[in-house]
Amino acid sequence: MRRSISVLVVVCLVVLVPAIVFSAGARERKDQPVTFFHYFSGSLAGGIEELVAEFNQNNPGYQLSHTPLDHEAFKTSIRVMLSGGNPPDLFSYWAGAQVQFLVDADRLEPIDDVYREFGLGELFSEVALLGAEYDGRKYFLPLTQHFVAFFYNKAVFDEVGVSPPETWEEFLAVCEALKDAGVAPIALGSRERWPAQFWLDYPLLRTAGPEYRADLMAGTASYTDPEVVRAFELWKLLVDRGYFVPNANAYDWAEAATMVGTGQAAMTLMGTWFMQLDDQIGWTAGEDYDFFPFPVVDPTVPDVAVGPIDGVVLARDARSKDVARKVLAELAAAGPQTTFNRGSGALAPNRHVPDTVYNVLQLKVQDYLGGVSHWAFNYDLATPPPVADVGLDAFSEFMANPGQFRRILEQTEQGKIRGLQETDM
Repeated sequence: MRRSISVLVVVCLVVLVPAIVFSAGARERKDQPVTFFHYFSGSLAGGIEELVAEFNQNNPGYQLSHTPLDHEAFKTSIRVMLSGGNPPDLFSYWAGAQVQFLVDADRLEPIDDVYREFGLGELFSEVALLGAEYDGRKYFLPLTQHFVAFFYNKAVFDEVGVSPPETWEEFLAVCEALKDAGVAPIALGSRERWPAQFWLDYPLLRTAGPEYRADLMAGTASYTDPEVVRAFELWKLLVDRGYFVPNANAYDWAEAATMVGTGQAAMTLMGTWFMQLDDQIGWTAGEDYDFFPFPVVDPTVPDVAVGPIDGVVLARDARSKDVARKVLAELAAAGPQTTFNRGSGALAPNRHVPDTVYNVLQLKVQDYLGGVSHWAFNYDLATPPPVADVGLDAFSEFMANPGQFRRILEQTEQGKIRGLQETDM
């Protein structure tokens, strides 16, 4: 109940704030504030304050006014703002099906002109550009490229005498050795649902492959298919053997990550935003912790890397479109992207950001991704939002009742069909 009330308060505030800031008679002028609402907050706030401060210092003709919102509340509140006609000029969003959903609803302004005028297509990496174009138009300016992998406590691995596994069989052996040593092998904090999604993403991609998964995300495959059942059976095997920390739905992702930092757990399957907790946990990337990719399950299936690309979009009903376009061009430059991704833990989409700004693990991630042929957005960014909500509920329920996974998959398939029929925001 408390969470529902807090979300309602946030929604009310974000609907009212733009209306207060912009009066009906406000004139467009160069020094008019450009509003930027985003979900880079709390344990995911790394780099955003530095980005905005540096932008305003280096661009005195503009004023970028940013408002951080709770990550979970943002998902609802931004749609309320867009539907009410009172959105911020710019807001952060996730590339993939989430942006497509807003494009389909005619809530976003195309930014092809920004890409053409400032040559942005030449700046960004090929992977980053995957999230830029929808229905033949550019709508999205990438800010980060995160990668999901296992982050592990090096001291715990050394004490138990295990090494990062490369195959599924080796992974099971490592988990068993850690459990025998009295350490929870895997920390998962699925209270907000989304951290559990990677446990479908990778088992499915490592067994059924990227083409089948794309069909499932698009709704042309079924959650009751043998491919999905097999992925859940792999996941359930780990739960049944007691490899996850108990009661995963009681924790958020940062609490689970902290368990790895304190040695209560050995590893967690999480994105490179994990590195934003270095100061909180009090350890150093590459020295105290490292990462390894999700192990190979079927060697005949191509390697696929999973992760989100965060970026910025321009609202169709923005009040300062012309100025906001100039802000977007500035945010694409190497300077701002360097500043932001020093703190975010991600790789910068701008290819001209020098390697010297990255820590040792970011460089290791960059090297690994250079050899991966396929990139996939994580589940809730690859699936239409109404369907994604159904799936995220299913993953959370599975962690509470793994023995009921076949019933859960049947309900998810029914929910998918209903979700695909939803066309209104």
